[in-house]
Amino acid sequence: MARVRAVEHEDRLTLVEHLDELRTRLIVTLATFGVSFAALFWQDDRLLDIANDPLPDDIKLITLGVTEPFMTSLTVVAYAALTITLPVLLFQIYAYVMPAFNRSERKTITPFAFAIPILFVFGVVLGYLAVMPAAAKFLLSFNQDAFTIGLRAREYYSFFGMLLISMGMTFQLPVALLGVIRLGIVTADQIAERRRYAIVAIAALSAALPGGDPVSMLLIMVPLIALFEGSLLLARTFERAAGPAE
Repeated sequence: MARVRAVEHEDRLTLVEHLDELRTRLIVTLATFGVSFAALFWQDDRLLDIANDPLPDDIKLITLGVTEPFMTSLTVVAYAALTITLPVLLFQIYAYVMPAFNRSERKTITPFAFAIPILFVFGVVLGYLAVMPAAAKFLLSFNQDAFTIGLRAREYYSFFGMLLISMGMTFQLPVALLGVIRLGIVTADQIAERRRYAIVAIAALSAALPGGDPVSMLLIMVPLIALFEGSLLLARTFERAAGPAE
């Protein structure tokens, strides 16, 4: 029988019980994906309209095979369902590892769990409203006089889905940063001393995300640096409130 009750730090579970709990959390995640997929497939035409909105008005999507319209629609629905499921998955991972921490550590980390879906949604929305239109405009207009632009639907939707999901995941940076600081693994001053390396890492991450053009890179990089600096400021506030460490 699947384990559904909350696990406490003092509990001593067998390997089978750990696997049983893991199975339960995987089932919850897969069920979320299945329900989301079914609901979104019912409204797949509206979903395609939403995905097409960042494109310039003169760009039309094309398909090249008999089955491609159907399979491409399924791909778009799958990306959208995955976007909805990822915050649930992140929370399930959090809930699974949380019993490993004692009550004091849990009290420290718990507030960050509520920030996970908020930051994920913020990253996806920013990607959709700012990064995706700018990237599409820049990339599709680059040397446009030298090309006859025919944008394949399958490639565009894969680019669109990966960009939004990547934005949502990268916006988990403040949670990870504040988590390691609050657990005492590092201090805010130690991270601040290595700020230059952090900015270089953020720039490399922004360039590695789908798009890769200077415009989308800057639109991703600037909010991430702002989140990084805001996290350091918040961490210093927590450290001053907590007083000197023992």
